[in-house]
Amino acid sequence: MKHTFRNTALAALVALAAAGASASGTHAGGHGHDADEAIGKPGVASKATRTINVDMTDGMRFTPADIKVKQGETVRFVVKNSGQLKHELVIGTEKELKEHYEVMKKNPEMEHSDPNMVTLAAGKTGEIVWQFTKAGKVDFACLQPGHYDAGMKGAVNVSKTGK
Repeated sequence: MKHTFRNTALAALVALAAAGASASGTHAGGHGHDADEAIGKPGVASKATRTINVDMTDGMRFTPADIKVKQGETVRFVVKNSGQLKHELVIGTEKELKEHYEVMKKNPEMEHSDPNMVTLAAGKTGEIVWQFTKAGKVDFACLQPGHYDAGMKGAVNVSKTGK
């Protein structure tokens, strides 16, 4: 009987830990190596060449929503939530953001903390330091349920550097 109880308790703890890890984990599948190449990589704060202030509002908009950077540039985004609702800024490919958004709609209380994102309560400010390693378009969005559908998204246009 003692072993049955211990085995049952152990099984319950393992199941609870696994469920907790998947429920509180990062966004859908995380970002793989390919996604990192497409959008860049976490930057080193001391190497940031400039700071861009981004405002998030309950009007479901980012200001600015169109940002221009140069390939190889490391940018510090200082993100402020001027609204009354929780908002976030997540950098990714359009495909990745849409997949993550679908997961967020099903799990609205999911918490995550990755270098490509900042989630902020009303009135709070946070930052992302990001290095844009590849020329092209890098998307960003708020993935709180309803916000992406309402148009809370933007793009970073990364211009090619002459080498």
